[in-house]
Amino acid sequence: MNIPLYERLEAYYDEMVSIRRYLHQHPELSFQEYQTAKYIADYYKALHVPVQEQVGGNGVVAKIHGGKPGKTVALRADFDALPIQDEKDVPYKSTVPGVMHACGHDGHTASLLVLGKVLHEIREEIAGTIVLIHQHAEEYAPGGAISMIEAGCLEGVDAIFGTHLWATEPTGKIQYRTGPIMAAADRFEITIKGMGGHGAEPHRTKDAIVVASQLVLALQQIVSRRVNPLQPAVVSIGSFIADNAFNIIADTAKLIGTVRTFDEAVRDEIEKEIERITKGVCLAADCLYEYTYTKGYPPLVNHEEETKLIVDIAKQVSEVTMIEEVEPRMGGEDFAYYLQKVRGTFFFTGAKAEEVSSPFPHHHPRFDFDERAMLIAAKMLGTAALSYLTK
Repeated sequence: MNIPLYERLEAYYDEMVSIRRYLHQHPELSFQEYQTAKYIADYYKALHVPVQEQVGGNGVVAKIHGGKPGKTVALRADFDALPIQDEKDVPYKSTVPGVMHACGHDGHTASLLVLGKVLHEIREEIAGTIVLIHQHAEEYAPGGAISMIEAGCLEGVDAIFGTHLWATEPTGKIQYRTGPIMAAADRFEITIKGMGGHGAEPHRTKDAIVVASQLVLALQQIVSRRVNPLQPAVVSIGSFIADNAFNIIADTAKLIGTVRTFDEAVRDEIEKEIERITKGVCLAADCLYEYTYTKGYPPLVNHEEETKLIVDIAKQVSEVTMIEEVEPRMGGEDFAYYLQKVRGTFFFTGAKAEEVSSPFPHHHPRFDFDERAMLIAAKMLGTAALSYLTK
């Protein structure tokens, strides 16, 4: 079964690259991916593959019904872009100002589309059903996974598999982990309300910038002094907003940050600690505050049996040169929601070309990846689906 799958995927590699580059030139932000969703749906319609549009928003779901009865397995790819200006000097550079595919989602989509085409061609040999989930809005919480699940994309599904092209690891490497592999990703906002005034008369003000600056430093104590050092946790301030003229003392200042954890008790403790420290700093400065904490994606926890299957499959794909069990990553992924509902696993497919010594990281304005990794991803996901259905 895998030999015709691989041969057909290789035959369509140029099409895979063409799709990826088209999508890279026409990116759309989370929850705004209307043309991308239409492009995906039209691709399946041209193949006469049953497809459902507007699943939980801009989601698209296609189904390959095998010629023989069997279980149902799902494969997922995301397709939203990021609010970043593309600074690469390549022919397929983004044509949309301030928006680019800086995380590989265009590659995920191209891989799954061509894989879907091949699976449709060999459908009579397949025992069971393969659900192809094209998910919108992975980059921005609450994300697209949860709404697609609520809309029924996992109904009847026995297992699900997904991968992420990883541009900082060599092409040919597959990274996996049983159990927690990606963290819960939360967001918080703190607005300090002081009393503004003239920069020459600070004694008549309550300087929100000074208070917020003290708070940035104080919050660093949460992980170092309040969380069990054996429990991974991150508290990071990503935005400090206090826009004024040079001679004005700020009336308000806003901090926006993220919290990453694996343990739910630690997650709850940090939420409370942020407010406790904020309250104390503001009390000392005689200022008021507003605090909101938004829980984002839960930890992504892989299932053991399906993860073992991926490791076994990686040994069958000739382009895979290294299989590595990795430590948990503090990045978040809403694939976690799928794994709360059905069994499955999420793994990383290396996508750094050998000739690239220092690749730009994900979410960088000059991000790119080795397109040959898309073929490896397609082979891995396709074999996972077929192996699961026949085991």
